[in-house]
Amino acid sequence: MSLAEHVSQRAEKKESSMTQQTQDTTTADLAAGFAAGLDPREVAEAVLSRIAEREPVLNAFYLHDPDQVRADAAASAARWAAGTQRSKYDGVPVTVKENIPRAGHPVPSGTALANPPIAQSNAPVTDRLLEAGMVILGSTTMPDWGMLSSGVSSLHGISRNAWNPALTTGGSSAGAGAAAAAGYGPLHVGTDIGGSIRLPGTWAGLATLKPSAGLVPLHAPYLGRAAGPLSRTVAGAADLMSVIARPDARDYSTRPYPQMDWTKILSSPRGLRVGLQLHAGPGAAVDPEVAAAVQSAAEMFSAAGATVVSVAPFLTQEVLTGIDAFWRTRSWADYKALDEEARGSLLPYIARWCTGGKDYDGAATIQNYQRFGQLQQATREATEGFDLVLSPVAPMAAFGAEDPMPSNDPDTPMTHISFTLPYNMSGQPAATINCGFTSDGRTIGLQVAGRVGADDDVLAACAWYESVRGDAAPDWSRVP
Repeated sequence: MSLAEHVSQRAEKKESSMTQQTQDTTTADLAAGFAAGLDPREVAEAVLSRIAEREPVLNAFYLHDPDQVRADAAASAARWAAGTQRSKYDGVPVTVKENIPRAGHPVPSGTALANPPIAQSNAPVTDRLLEAGMVILGSTTMPDWGMLSSGVSSLHGISRNAWNPALTTGGSSAGAGAAAAAGYGPLHVGTDIGGSIRLPGTWAGLATLKPSAGLVPLHAPYLGRAAGPLSRTVAGAADLMSVIARPDARDYSTRPYPQMDWTKILSSPRGLRVGLQLHAGPGAAVDPEVAAAVQSAAEMFSAAGATVVSVAPFLTQEVLTGIDAFWRTRSWADYKALDEEARGSLLPYIARWCTGGKDYDGAATIQNYQRFGQLQQATREATEGFDLVLSPVAPMAAFGAEDPMPSNDPDTPMTHISFTLPYNMSGQPAATINCGFTSDGRTIGLQVAGRVGADDDVLAACAWYESVRGDAAPDWSRVP
């Protein structure tokens, strides 16, 4: 039953039923429900009940103020009653990652450093959500400086996977991944510089998108960085993009993309030229179960009429090592500026990792920086002839929640981003959708990449696969 149908019966429903419905509902259901008379306050209470139930275990939030959520939902209800709703999504619950500024709130970026900066203004993403009347549930957690692919943080402790709290939720959009999988409302915004939206996607069974460069405006643009959606459904990701993918003069890196159709439907992939990459080159070897699930997804595209062609590795160890070295140097500059007490507050893994940046002089740093451009060029050249490129998101399924990385050696930290990192550098859109499970039940994500500016086409392809994937679909009723 959708929430639109629920409207006529809601007086007879118990709170637990409403809470379950809200976990399962889509953004479209909510929009239809609000238009038909559903009270945003009921939805907010149901989501708050779910959060109260699961948050002691999952630890997805850095900032969460139920009273503010109730006040914002009441304001939305008043707008709907007066016919002054800000959009069809007015009242829809949403979360934002903690490094997306909200005016007046601290932005610690996952670290336990004292006196974190206070945001003086909203990020463009925050403003777009508020302009649409959406109810921000809070700011979700991330690991120290966003430089881990897990939910381990010196400030927050450990954020955990909603399917199995013993497993990582992925990172650095750690809390966003946990919140999305747990049903803390339908929409969640993360950020991604090497896989930080898509890794929670594969390890929590989500639909996500790392958008084209400059499509979603940022408060602090940086090479490879993007903000984008995490949701249980492809439609949810598309709905959120329709709100946040709008130009903003505060981000000098935004580009004048043609208008995208976020409701686009792909009836069939027939005629598409699709690349399939099962080996990335450097990094960890792909788990056979992961490879088999991705291969099976590619075979579905082929059976439906797409031409599927193998893509050889195009990332080299030299490039991956150089990018890691540059990031270490950048973080070493921040680490070096701290006093001894502040340095001691960071995770030992992060301290060890960024200390390696001191070994690179100016000439080496320039050489390492040039690796970004080399990867951009290699990625564009390798994928230019394809409408879509399919691959694993990560070589492995979810690892232990307490581990900062799949490989816990700070000297070899980036062994798991060989499939995701290239599309940050090339600026191409890359989405994830669940395509299977390991023998012990862990989720496996399919990465679907496309041409720059073809974000709506990428999501349309994901929506087609979502409609035909059968047993590869997550059973969200199994999430505790």
